[in-house]
Amino acid sequence: MTAMDVMQVVAAAVVEQERLLLVSKKIAPEVFYLPGGKPEDGESAEQTLVRELNEELGVSPLDMNLLGHVEDVAVLEGVPMRLTVFVTQIDGSPTPAAELATLGWTNGRDSYIPLLAPAIRNQVLPLLAQSGVFGAMSTPADRP
Repeated sequence: MTAMDVMQVVAAAVVEQERLLLVSKKIAPEVFYLPGGKPEDGESAEQTLVRELNEELGVSPLDMNLLGHVEDVAVLEGVPMRLTVFVTQIDGSPTPAAELATLGWTNGRDSYIPLLAPAIRNQVLPLLAQSGVFGAMSTPADRP
């Protein structure tokens, strides 16, 4: 498989008050992701994130720091995906727009966890916990 066969996606991990910002799309409002999207031709990952956060949430990222890259299958498209995740703060209160249905905030131990796209739940959340950006995640066995 070549890099051309892999869908490139850029996302923001926004943590405020020990909660992670999540969004869902109108096409599948029951699945939650990190805000972000696909780069347009010639866009860097950082430029993509600035554009997507503005279009989707009406905010701009501040101090973007690369968390890492995750490879998985995109849940809606069913194709291989490479997700580039930046940890960032935002410059205002996010409001869903464009293709977004809603937004939410998770503490990593709540009802959002089973609704998360697999790449977010299984790979990004552990990366955030390992990096110290977001609290330790509970496993299903840890929950009452």
